[in-house]
Amino acid sequence: MRLFDNAFSPFARKVRLVLDRKGLDHEVVDGLAPSGHAALAAINPRIEVPALQDGDLVVINSADIVAYLDHRYPVPAVWPSDPALRAQARAWERRADTELDAILHDMSYGGIGFPEAPPAGLLDAGRKDLEAMYADLEQALEGREFICGDLSIADLALFPHMTAVRILGVPIDGDRHPRLLAWYKRMRALDICRADLSRAQDWLARLMPSTPRPGRIVWRGDRIEWLLAAGHHEWFFGEIRAGRVAWPRRAGR
Repeated sequence: MRLFDNAFSPFARKVRLVLDRKGLDHEVVDGLAPSGHAALAAINPRIEVPALQDGDLVVINSADIVAYLDHRYPVPAVWPSDPALRAQARAWERRADTELDAILHDMSYGGIGFPEAPPAGLLDAGRKDLEAMYADLEQALEGREFICGDLSIADLALFPHMTAVRILGVPIDGDRHPRLLAWYKRMRALDICRADLSRAQDWLARLMPSTPRPGRIVWRGDRIEWLLAAGHHEWFFGEIRAGRVAWPRRAGR
């Protein structure tokens, strides 16, 4: 198997956590680095990570990759066998991939920080919505060590995103959300999560300082939806007019 990933992408990190959890041997290619760009473009014209090659099969989109891996290599499972818990785990994966990713992307201007001050009210909107998610997670963790009982895709999808919340000034408050903080510490103690953090920190220390700041930030549906729902239409239109917005490539382009 070959995984096209990038240590800064929470979606790629999720897939690699699943591969590590299952103990599956795989080659890793940084699809967003110059050395891996052409190979990624050959199988995914949108040039997005993650993308997985397993023999002749190519699977794109992190949720689809996880579903494929859990069906093709079912032990250990990352989707619960109980139908109700399975539905809950899939719902949490979807919230991580859409809602949580959108909030953190927009609060951090694509992970690289705003060139000037962020638009007024954007960070407050992000903090408010994150607090609501923390409350939902705190409730979900009542009587459980992991989100859906045993370690599952819910935990593995949420963890890469949750590693960024302290940096953005919205840490987990142990007084208000003690179960969530205990979950986060429990996740950080897992070997696969320690390896994930080590890769991300190594990438930030070695490669990010030498990587030129992009002139345009890639935006897509959920990130735009959250921004507009938070009332920042005019700011975003200004970013478009200034040429600082990039769109994912369409297939065949």
